[in-house]
Amino acid sequence: MFTMDLHTKRVALQELRPTQLTLGKRKVAQKRAELKELPEKKRRMRMAAQLYPAVKGRGKTFYILDHHHEAMAALSEGANDVGVGVVCDLSHLSRDDFWVYLDHRSWVHCYDQHGKRQPFDAVPKRFEDMADDPYRSLAASVEEKGGFAKPDEPFFEFLWANHFRNHIAADLVKRKYDQAVDEALKLARSSKCTFLPGWAGKK
Repeated sequence: MFTMDLHTKRVALQELRPTQLTLGKRKVAQKRAELKELPEKKRRMRMAAQLYPAVKGRGKTFYILDHHHEAMAALSEGANDVGVGVVCDLSHLSRDDFWVYLDHRSWVHCYDQHGKRQPFDAVPKRFEDMADDPYRSLAASVEEKGGFAKPDEPFFEFLWANHFRNHIAADLVKRKYDQAVDEALKLARSSKCTFLPGWAGKK
């Protein structure tokens, strides 16, 4: 859970930076579909109302700590400026110290679409350059079905995604997604997942 300043800032969405390498493009498509269902005025109001927790880096650049899927969907739908809640001002830190600080606070997720750790400079500067991790979409689908509760800590959904990566075949996720969700849901509700954040118990 983040503590943000009482006063939010309006920042151009294209100027925000991600703090992770990947996202689930299926999840982004779902978010876009939800936006498209709204009349244009309500769609723009909803995109403008989204509040992004962020840290301030060097050069007055803001790095968001959550809602990457919403940001990518809104960007694809032509959103302009969005609300940013500043969690921490780190603009005085050097580039290396900035990323080390984020890493120690678990505010950056430097793992690629294969679950492998990467250096800080692998974090993309644009949402459009983030790689697709199908297992991140799978984790989101399982969460939506009550397979686990959304953790308060940032990026912990990736622990679920990586656990599914080790147990659900990639070909199944690609070709028979609904079946993959069913298998992942059964796994999420089993005793094999008690160590993961947000475990909802056996049902």
